[in-house]
Amino acid sequence: MPSTFTHKFDAVFKGTVSFNTGIYINGEFTDGSDKTEIDVINPSTGQLLTRIAEATAADVDRAVVAAQAAFDTTWGLNCPGSKRSILMTRLAELMAEHADELAALEALDNGKTFTWARNADVAASIDCIRYYAGWADKITGQTIETDESKLAYTRHEPIGVVGQIIPWNFPLLMLSWKLGPALATGNVIVLKPSEFTPLTAIRVAHLAQEAGFPKGVINILTGYGNTVGNAISSHMHIEKVAFTGSTLVGRKIMEAAAKSNLKNVTLELGGKSPNIIFDDADLDLAVAWAAHGIFWNHGQTCCAGSRIFVHENIYDEFLKRFTEKTRSLKVGDPFASDTFQGPQVSEIQYNRIMSYIESGISEGATCLTGGARHGQSGYFIQPTIFTDTTPSMRIVREEIFGPVGVVIPFTTGPSASNPLAPSSHRQSIEEVVKQANDTEYGLAAAVFTKDLNRAIHTAHALKAGTAWVNCVNSLDSRVPFGGFKTSGIGRELGEYALANYTAVKAVHINLSAPVPQI
Repeated sequence: MPSTFTHKFDAVFKGTVSFNTGIYINGEFTDGSDKTEIDVINPSTGQLLTRIAEATAADVDRAVVAAQAAFDTTWGLNCPGSKRSILMTRLAELMAEHADELAALEALDNGKTFTWARNADVAASIDCIRYYAGWADKITGQTIETDESKLAYTRHEPIGVVGQIIPWNFPLLMLSWKLGPALATGNVIVLKPSEFTPLTAIRVAHLAQEAGFPKGVINILTGYGNTVGNAISSHMHIEKVAFTGSTLVGRKIMEAAAKSNLKNVTLELGGKSPNIIFDDADLDLAVAWAAHGIFWNHGQTCCAGSRIFVHENIYDEFLKRFTEKTRSLKVGDPFASDTFQGPQVSEIQYNRIMSYIESGISEGATCLTGGARHGQSGYFIQPTIFTDTTPSMRIVREEIFGPVGVVIPFTTGPSASNPLAPSSHRQSIEEVVKQANDTEYGLAAAVFTKDLNRAIHTAHALKAGTAWVNCVNSLDSRVPFGGFKTSGIGRELGEYALANYTAVKAVHINLSAPVPQI
């Protein structure tokens, strides 16, 4: 029998949580085929937290068979959207009832603060499931006018068995982003959470079971990427795969999908997002949002505003205030109410971030603040700011995925003297936009200015899937999210995400067309 996770929380959330940590296939929690387990480490201490069942490629096969059976009998076209909506709403209600518990689990195995997890991640996850529950009975096609001899229309049908692979930085939120549109459109799911942060995915599987989802509709397989992830990506009977994670792994998934059954692929990948702060920006606002942009979730955010471009007229003052803000951020126990930044998710990630900090120093950048370990145990890193960088440095070009930002001065050039003229705006932002776009990524970008014309021209010129004006990392279930260039393919969230999970069928009905002369 699989292990049981039991933990007594006595901090912000008080209570004992206990549940089975097996893999979830066909409505049951079981051991993996090899009956092996994976150690889950507490990033705040570096110590063993619990053990979970390890799935294998054989378990992916089992899950696909169960999912296909559910699709053919109790889900898909056999379950009306109104019923799917009821079940999804019930799942959202159960998540809300267990919100404190889910937040505590996120803080425990991910290291994010309980406060952020409760007020942001868990709340947004519930909102996402509720939002897509509302879409479940509104998936429609079109009637297309051709001529009076024919009736032509389209159907948006569920694809079938879909594979989903989610990362460790927002475990519950990414689970919701994937489950929501897939379930709403009638698909069945084989999902792999990260082995670093599996607890909320397993717990939601228990809640889905309680909500009454038919067996096989949702299958959660905890395992490693090179086994379970690869098996999902290359499986001949999985018709679609959705992945959130690094660009490197995204390329491998796309290759595996192409070499197998040419399955539909959506990818939400890495980023190196620019944050452009003009000299007319509200400085207090810009400093606060810039800190949120790079240090939120410990910098472990694909859309983190890690390249901060500041106009030379306000550069010194911005840097002074930004440094003060950064040094004021509380790093420590995720369950402490005043903690802003907890530990990095794992020792692997901690070492990776520290290697980037060392490379920045060795390449000649100035580490203005931070740059070192925080505390004596766990995987804590001080919030870090670099200045005096060059475009070729690794800390400027590569995604660090940690609390490390670079602050870069820029000038607007000679045409900025006439800020009211649209042509001047385009000319004045040309150089900074060129620097901002000088990256393989294109996930997100931000602009800070009080000038509406400048804001719009800059936002439109940036090559990114999302452009924020006077804010950073502001997301909503109703608004699409995804990247340009190597930051991904397709969109999460909003109505746009539904297209990832339906196959469009055109139907032609002959009403009175003459028989062709053969």
